[in-house]
Amino acid sequence: MHVIAVPFIPEIRLYTAHPGSGLRRLTETEGDADPLPPYWAYPWAGGLVLARYFLDRPEIVTGRRVLDLGAGSGLVGIAAMKAGASEVFAAEIDRNGLAAIGLNAAENGVSITAIGSDLTPGPPPSVDLVAVGDLYYESRLAERVTAFLDRCLDAGIDVLIGDPGRAYLPRSRLRQLAEYRVPDFGVGRDADIRPSAVFALEP
Repeated sequence: MHVIAVPFIPEIRLYTAHPGSGLRRLTETEGDADPLPPYWAYPWAGGLVLARYFLDRPEIVTGRRVLDLGAGSGLVGIAAMKAGASEVFAAEIDRNGLAAIGLNAAENGVSITAIGSDLTPGPPPSVDLVAVGDLYYESRLAERVTAFLDRCLDAGIDVLIGDPGRAYLPRSRLRQLAEYRVPDFGVGRDADIRPSAVFALEP
């Protein structure tokens, strides 16, 4: 991996995959001729817009405890800490993603508590804000995540979602707060830059 400034977020630098990094081998399974790239080694659109929003509007997170759910590289949590959050928890079930979160937090001079378990079946965490980037790409995952976020709302926790408009986004319950034009997962060409938004999830 090499360290680069994040597209549209030059304040943050991340360890990122490149063609010679060999990171695809971490996702290989026997008989898999074309393994998927490791999702945590690239910025995704939802994470990019949440991170940009926190840095542009630090009052959203200043002094608050934040959970970055499905943290991937840790981008959103890092942005929250840089914007003044009192504490950030980054939940990520992939062990390589957990390692990336630690490396990226250190690279950016912030401290983040990484959690290597699936929080969605459990109770609301002791935080003030849950940030969710890019978890609405699969129906069952979307149902599980939304049920967890509903428990968070019931407990008085604010929920923000960053997403470019994936298929299983609960659109009828979202209030748009901001929109940015950013690339999505592993995409950097100008032609592929498109609008993505930050939403508040409402009961």
